[in-house]
Amino acid sequence: EAISWHIKELFKLKDKDSKRVTFNEITKPAVKYGIEHPRDIDIDLVNAQQARRILDRIVGYELSPFLWRKVKRGLSAGRVQSVATRLVVDRENEIRAFVPEEYWTIDAKLSTSRSKKQFPARLASFKGEKVEIKNEAQAKQILSELEGGDFVITDIKKGVKKKTPAPPFITSTLQQEASRRLGFQAKRTMKAAQELYEGIDLPKLGAVGLITYMRTDSLRLSDEATAAAAAYIQKRYGEQFYPGKPRVFKTKGAAQDAHEAIRPSNVEIEPDAVRDQLTPDQYKLYKLIWSRFVACQMADAILDTISADITSEGHIFRASGHTVAFPGFTAVYEESTDDDKQSEKGEKSESGKPLPAFDEGDSLTADKIDPAQHFTQPPARYTEASLIRAMEEKGIGRPSTYAPTIATIIDRDYVSKENRSLRPTPLGEGVTGLLVDKFKSVADYEFTANMENQLDEVEAGKVAYVQLLHPFYDGFAGALEQAEKDLDKTRIKIPDEETDVVCEKCGRKMVIKSGRFGKFLACPGFPECTNT
Repeated sequence: EAISWHIKELFKLKDKDSKRVTFNEITKPAVKYGIEHPRDIDIDLVNAQQARRILDRIVGYELSPFLWRKVKRGLSAGRVQSVATRLVVDRENEIRAFVPEEYWTIDAKLSTSRSKKQFPARLASFKGEKVEIKNEAQAKQILSELEGGDFVITDIKKGVKKKTPAPPFITSTLQQEASRRLGFQAKRTMKAAQELYEGIDLPKLGAVGLITYMRTDSLRLSDEATAAAAAYIQKRYGEQFYPGKPRVFKTKGAAQDAHEAIRPSNVEIEPDAVRDQLTPDQYKLYKLIWSRFVACQMADAILDTISADITSEGHIFRASGHTVAFPGFTAVYEESTDDDKQSEKGEKSESGKPLPAFDEGDSLTADKIDPAQHFTQPPARYTEASLIRAMEEKGIGRPSTYAPTIATIIDRDYVSKENRSLRPTPLGEGVTGLLVDKFKSVADYEFTANMENQLDEVEAGKVAYVQLLHPFYDGFAGALEQAEKDLDKTRIKIPDEETDVVCEKCGRKMVIKSGRFGKFLACPGFPECTNT
């Protein structure tokens, strides 16, 4: 909207002579429809953009030189990047403060007389009370009680469980899923998405934008899109795979509804049919977007579940499993889960595999009873996927800012990436500590999220943008002045990261420094030892 306004101003166009045309997919029908339905420029949207730009400039232009004077040259701070860095720093502090607790589990490998196939069951309760085993002595005591005991099925519960498909993609969920499934960084995802949106040359069709606009936080789908999906699903998979009416997904409160969710512009263009015209990244991402969209309009998956209680000497073991009665949407796509969504008790459950046939009262053979020691796990470090989710949950940033923000905090050396995990550098921790201490309006989660809400109010025409900027600037300028006084003639020392590399000239352990061309090893004995 702001770009349209700038063009109008530069060409000195009169309001009556300038109309705005919008479309969120680059296809012939969408562009024609947009041109047939022009509208006036929405000045509230322009003001929201101006306010956001001015806020970012106030923070960046005033805070960065302060950091140069107090910490080191070349640093930057930003309205969104500083809060994103703080998320990573806070998580690291949680990990440091975490005290692991010991606990034990007892698993039995059981089999029936009808089938020698083993299945697992875990000790769950004793005489109706939930079992919590704190140490080895307790585990041994239970094992001795179980010795030689019979294992009998005392209760079988059968049920039916429905699984519903995930909603279509928005920017944040696309970045998360591409990170989990494809190992793409957010930046790489957005590059491939931009190319798919702008258009691919297809035989007989010419240049076609394969997906709708990729910066969106709305789950809305057009009626045309859901009707096309319904026809495609019934033709390709059969009537029973369509739920009978379009699925509608509710968008979260603060989302901007200007665009649709991310979907294929034409569901009939199957990923494998255009594979030869796409780069590997474009193909993988298009397949992900296409599959998720088709699945979101399909019928539920239906699972037949079974759980059995197996009793031995008052101890109850539980086994559970399921079989797929009807695959529904899972025939096309199933959402992956975060690797960091493990429980604090970090083991993975084995439930889910089908169980052999048995009846209540059946005796089982315990082929093996295994006690295992575990320790509760600290929260996992953020990955790109989970950091994007955290930013979205806390209302920090917008769909267009997730990818560049993460790229920035890594480029600025505030956060480093190890395998897929993000951890703060000493520099990131030092700068965050300073901002949290002195600048509530920059490093505070709630303040930043509240600012996004106020920008939405400007966009809705409820608040004049200068009204929003005044209180922010007054508070910020006061904090800056106070920080200058508090830190007069002080420079904050960021501890160097020590390595195991020994300086061959003086024997000290080398440290990591950052320079114009990246990181290098330097001797901490400078200036008497200048080895790098």
